[in-house]
Amino acid sequence: MTARLTPQQAWDQLVEGNARFVSGATQHPNQDLERRHVLESGQRPTAVLFGCGDSRVASEIIFDQGLGDLFVVRTAGHIIDDAVLGSIEFGVELLDVPLIVILGHQSCGAVAAAIDAAETGQMPPGYVRDIAVQVMPSVARAQSTGSATPAEVGALHVRATADLLVDRSRIVRDAVDRGDLGIVGATYALNDGTASVLTTTPAIRSAND
Repeated sequence: MTARLTPQQAWDQLVEGNARFVSGATQHPNQDLERRHVLESGQRPTAVLFGCGDSRVASEIIFDQGLGDLFVVRTAGHIIDDAVLGSIEFGVELLDVPLIVILGHQSCGAVAAAIDAAETGQMPPGYVRDIAVQVMPSVARAQSTGSATPAEVGALHVRATADLLVDRSRIVRDAVDRGDLGIVGATYALNDGTASVLTTTPAIRSAND
């Protein structure tokens, strides 16, 4: 297995992969027979990717990664629950990943459902209601600033997810405090394929550095 990357190196690797995807110069790395045989003995992904379950936001594709490169956790609206926390902690504690990426995206159905529920007072049916409820604090925050657009709510929800993850997981929080782990909150544009940084922890340079 390769040496452990720093949080910044892990993020730089994903940035480079996304640039290849955007430009149409994808390499489709680590997808051959040799890679499959290497992974028989274990995995050492470079990042946990916690994103939305939307079929248009396939993490390995948009970051041009291959088998064993990403430990992917996905729920509608990247909603955190106990199973999600356990999965992310598995990546941090047992797989020793240096990076967590929380990935929201343009035209998120969970965001749209929460905005609609806030505006109409009508909640979605079934367990979709639970998803909308967890996004609604970001809707309320956006409304308080007079900018409750889907893009603004989505961005606030990514930041809130990052904050909630650090708040609820001691394993994640301690790794961040030690500088062993970086967290990037980002949003994916469906129209051009770009993943843009919204928030980072100190181990990662800011979006414009």
